[in-house]
Amino acid sequence: MSSVTSREWRFRSRPVGEPKPSDFELATVESAEPGDGQVQVRNLWMTVDPYMRGRMNEVKSYAPGFELGQAMTGGAVGEVIASRDPGYKPGDLVSSMAGWREAFTAAPAAVGMNKLPAANLPPQAFLGVAGMPGLTAYVGLLKIGEPKPGETVFVSGAAGAVGSIVCQIAKIKGCRVVASAGGKDKVAWLKGIGVDEVIDYKAIEPGPQALSKALRAAAPNGVDVYFDNVGGDHLTAAIDCSNPFARMPICGMISIYNATRPQPGPYNMALIVGRQLKIQGFLVFSHYDMQPAFLKDMGAWISAGKIKYEETVMNGIEKAPDAFLALFSGGNTGKMLVKLS
Repeated sequence: MSSVTSREWRFRSRPVGEPKPSDFELATVESAEPGDGQVQVRNLWMTVDPYMRGRMNEVKSYAPGFELGQAMTGGAVGEVIASRDPGYKPGDLVSSMAGWREAFTAAPAAVGMNKLPAANLPPQAFLGVAGMPGLTAYVGLLKIGEPKPGETVFVSGAAGAVGSIVCQIAKIKGCRVVASAGGKDKVAWLKGIGVDEVIDYKAIEPGPQALSKALRAAAPNGVDVYFDNVGGDHLTAAIDCSNPFARMPICGMISIYNATRPQPGPYNMALIVGRQLKIQGFLVFSHYDMQPAFLKDMGAWISAGKIKYEETVMNGIEKAPDAFLALFSGGNTGKMLVKLS
């Protein structure tokens, strides 16, 4: 066993508004040979996710914030290259929260390390369709959205890692699915995976009124479930077009993540009372009890061809900030990943 040279991204400055490349700094370090109870891993893939933007703010949140001058963290899958932990051996494929770096040495519990489940899937799938984004879609739609056959499900951010899986699970459950995405290519891709109607929000006038009009046309019988990845005008339109007792799992609000001042909320919130809507935010971390059922169902759905997934891949650790920044300009279809080796 020996040390391994690794590059890692460090958090250099807190962004105001949209992050920029100068907020990150690439450093070269040595990953020491493992001590007792430690494992040395070479990362193969890492993920970038919208929630990481919140970790850049100096505020208390559900996820630990990035510390200035320190290496960043996030989901990754890699291969064990040396181990002094009896639970791991060289060649094991593992997931961890030690992303944003090429290699690391740590005690497994310190980085949330787990062996990848046996499955007929490529390892990076456990950062996407079979990982946190897939579980997020499964939990939010099924536990909070509670879709019933014949209902209409509206999904914003539908071409992303979470939204695209929500759309397909809703179809499996017998629902009519209306999706929102930006651009002709994403619209075509969503149609190709079975979405009934797709609103290209970039092709209509900005603002909630135009979006509500488009949603009414796409969902003439109203919306029973709204899976929110965007917030802002999309949430306003979903409330406007909701049916009585509609359910709205709130997963994310990427439209305001880079806002530099407070953004106005939906102007039609009085409808929440009269229509008896359920609007519930959720974090996937609170629902890991559903992971066994999720992995069983997702494996079966993928094998049966009922779930298809897309990956947008950038190559090399040096591309990690570019991949992250692209999330805020719609630069990904499906899961955004960085291939490290």
